Amino acid sequence: MDYTQLGRTGVTVSRLVLGTMNFGPETTEADSFSIMDAAIEHGINFFDTANRYGGAGHAGRTEEIVGRWLQQSGKRDEVVLATKVFGQMADHPNGRGVNAKHIRRAVEDSLRRLQTDHLDLYQMHHIDRTVPWDELWQAMDQLVTAGKILYVGSSNFAGWHLAQACEAARRRHSLGLVSEQSKYSLLTRDIELEVLPAAQAYGVGVITWSPLEGGLLAGAVAKAKEGRRSAQRNQDRLSELKPQLTRWEKLCKDLGHNPGDVALAWQLTREGVTGPIIGPRTMEQLDGAVRALKIRLTKDVLAQIDEIFPGPGGPAPEAYAW
Repeated sequence: MDYTQLGRTGVTVSRLVLGTMNFGPETTEADSFSIMDAAIEHGINFFDTANRYGGAGHAGRTEEIVGRWLQQSGKRDEVVLATKVFGQMADHPNGRGVNAKHIRRAVEDSLRRLQTDHLDLYQMHHIDRTVPWDELWQAMDQLVTAGKILYVGSSNFAGWHLAQACEAARRRHSLGLVSEQSKYSLLTRDIELEVLPAAQAYGVGVITWSPLEGGLLAGAVAKAKEGRRSAQRNQDRLSELKPQLTRWEKLCKDLGHNPGDVALAWQLTREGVTGPIIGPRTMEQLDGAVRALKIRLTKDVLAQIDEIFPGPGGPAPEAYAW
């Protein structure tokens, strides 16, 4: 396993992040335990979840599964444990968001479900424009002082949100954000314009979600020809992107690697990216993701990838057309 630092912190995390969103809705508890066991064996020490995960009507179930595994395995000290707060968790006006009242309740509930006394990374799942930054940072600083969380992260923030959050924390002499979780894939590269540059400027590590674009980058064209059910979910987009994805899958075949593995390997070449979140539903998918660490992409191959999936051309404002 390859490791790096989480943003400007001293904590060491694996270059692959184990996403747990499928634990409960898609993957049984027993299989989830097996995947977490195998992840640790592979050297993956960064686990990501959220208080809303668990499926419709079952918010919190995924945290409970992870919590039972942590207790059974005795691996809590080995894991950098991250969860999120924002979504509706109670049927009243303050049962959501990142206001101080909701954060106070939400963190206690997550700690109980995860069966731990602290969270290593507590992430705002979305921006909450109704909450002043001073209120947010006061609430988070209190949790740090109480030993309930170590670091604070964000998710789905725009570049200017990152700047606002970090500057507000600086005024309070707080550590502030150490990570941002953004959607990023070969088919969704817009964070290269402002989010990645802003994160790098402030020492915020970027954790990427949906790196395989819901399976489209994992050989969707070939799977559709085989009649695989996984390709049916993306049927509309697959039809639209078929020429592009066909070129992609041919390139990966020429390289001798699975498309999904190459897509992850590409992410690992991106400056400012701490690591992609992998969300395996099966052990086979976990093993495939780990293979990506051994793939080395040459400058020529990276140029071919850019030709197939053109990005914005660099950070803003240089990449904007004048």
